[in-house]
Amino acid sequence: MAKDKIQKIVSKKNISVLPNGPYLVSDLPLDDAIMVCEVDGSPVDWKKGKTIVVPKNYALCRCGHSKTKPFCSGEHSKINFDGTETASKEKFYKNTSKTSGPKLELLDNSSFCNHSGFCTTGEGAWDLVEKNKTKKSKVEIVKQICDCPTGRLVVIDKNTNKALEPKVKESISLIKEPEGDGAIWVKGGVEIKSSDGSIYEKRNRVCLCRCGKSRNKPFCDGSHLE
Repeated sequence: MAKDKIQKIVSKKNISVLPNGPYLVSDLPLDDAIMVCEVDGSPVDWKKGKTIVVPKNYALCRCGHSKTKPFCSGEHSKINFDGTETASKEKFYKNTSKTSGPKLELLDNSSFCNHSGFCTTGEGAWDLVEKNKTKKSKVEIVKQICDCPTGRLVVIDKNTNKALEPKVKESISLIKEPEGDGAIWVKGGVEIKSSDGSIYEKRNRVCLCRCGKSRNKPFCDGSHLE
């Protein structure tokens, strides 16, 4: 019986942020997600890249200096990486502004922004929500908002008062941007455990830093673009 309980704990899908070290990942598949952009650089979609074969437990670099990226090679200890977490552990809904339209409401927590750019493509998510009137435009708006990997924006159906989120399995994607490597995209409500043992709020979409420079660790704030 005890052995069965241990096995359940070991096989739990989660990510642990190690103190000044890597992300320890348990039982989660890994692949590349390639950002698809217009000629002017505006992101419009995602294309699935290669699937990366991983063991049940593996460590992803978060200092940005690994010699075996995306996996940890221990460089964080050589460069005295400061991985101190600064992100808030408050619930997403406590720090949101709201934009209301005829059929949709947009919740915005800017602390999760990493400047992916999906929300500002075209007219921009806020204007689109305010003007939304047809079913077709509703589908397009929801896709544009949910293509953002950070989860900064959450769109609510005003008829049902429910969030319109894509159904995705618990998994991790390594973002490939036109400029190069982007964030670690965590999908499907994966548990992320802080180095202090507390648990961040489970979210359907969120991005973790892997350049080591974010000012909102462990989450990506777009510092890799600098």
